[in-house]
Amino acid sequence: MSKKENTITPPPDTMEKEYSTLNLGPTHPATHGIFQNVLKMDGEIIHDSLPTLGYIHRAFEKLAERRPYAQITTLTDRLNYCSSPINNIGWHTAVEKLIGAEIPKRVDYLRVIIMELSRISDHIICNTIIGQDTGATTGFLYLFQWREHIYDIFESICGARLTTNICRIGGFDREWPQVTWDRIDAFLKGFPKALNEFNGLLERNKIFMDRTIKCGPISAERALANGFTGPNLRAAGVDYDVRVATPYSSYQDFDFIIPIGTNGDTYDRFTVRQEEMRQSMRIIEQAIKNLPAGAPHADIPDFFLPPKEQVYNNMEALIYHFKIVMGETDIPKGEVYHCVEGGNGELGFYLISDGGRTPFRLHFRRPCFIYYQGYAEMIKGSLLSDAIITMSSMNVIAGELDA
Repeated sequence: MSKKENTITPPPDTMEKEYSTLNLGPTHPATHGIFQNVLKMDGEIIHDSLPTLGYIHRAFEKLAERRPYAQITTLTDRLNYCSSPINNIGWHTAVEKLIGAEIPKRVDYLRVIIMELSRISDHIICNTIIGQDTGATTGFLYLFQWREHIYDIFESICGARLTTNICRIGGFDREWPQVTWDRIDAFLKGFPKALNEFNGLLERNKIFMDRTIKCGPISAERALANGFTGPNLRAAGVDYDVRVATPYSSYQDFDFIIPIGTNGDTYDRFTVRQEEMRQSMRIIEQAIKNLPAGAPHADIPDFFLPPKEQVYNNMEALIYHFKIVMGETDIPKGEVYHCVEGGNGELGFYLISDGGRTPFRLHFRRPCFIYYQGYAEMIKGSLLSDAIITMSSMNVIAGELDA
């Protein structure tokens, strides 16, 4: 008999299973040319996943070691650019903690208004894209216009919309114009109705619920093990919020609840962010109602630019202006860690100063970078179509992931 005739083919149930390899990204509309996930596929079921990082790494931390403290604000803009003012203010409050600056209550309340508007803007992007990825385009187009209204508010304060460079070390460079308050008032009157209509489109929609419930779930234990913070952790049932756990900018003065989920799935992440937008509006209303009087900045002439009329007529003001602009202000020696509740979770700044004019070391704790490690675990065993929705519901922002 020939060798071929002696070969015995094993029955199908004893054959070794064959898997296929699929690149989910980076050249995929949902991965923005940034996220690559090498998937091990059993048909349409994801058997395993290997994420790849580093496609747009821009070395922000190393750049910060060669920049004066005031100029680092523009680097923080480009982390989570969906809510860049929170990054700006987080950095400013970290420096203020290092130098021991006393910040007026008015500055704190104004910053709270800005940060909560930014949180709403961030959550609008995340939740409307979840709807878009499940086939519901109407809500995406409808609610996105309110994000533009928030950008109009930012523009009236600082002249920028997306990468704002808003606020300064010590506070704001001037009082807000009346148009800013008018726009905030109009937003607070109109947005709740729009949010409720958007909620009505999706929250009890059978198709949306079928696509999101039990999609990309993670338990509270696994979420904590993977370093989750922010809405993704709260959706898993853990009520951790930096604004309450370690208050900053006078957040202890405000009354609001921390919404939490139960299953840690895409549906919970959606509903948690929906309620957080309502709570943000509640905080803004309290801040406006109880806004303290006083100056919009701290009395720290070594770090805060003096008014132009003083620069033109006063030698001391001119000297301060020159030193601040040219980055010639020495910072006290010290080591601090300061964190804020960003749009995606705990945004931290670990800052070491050796007494020079630039940081000796600066590390950004980017929540996206940390919780993205849980993505492979969350999509394992799911359909390929669920992997996209899961990524959207985590709100992974490229600039924050690969800073």
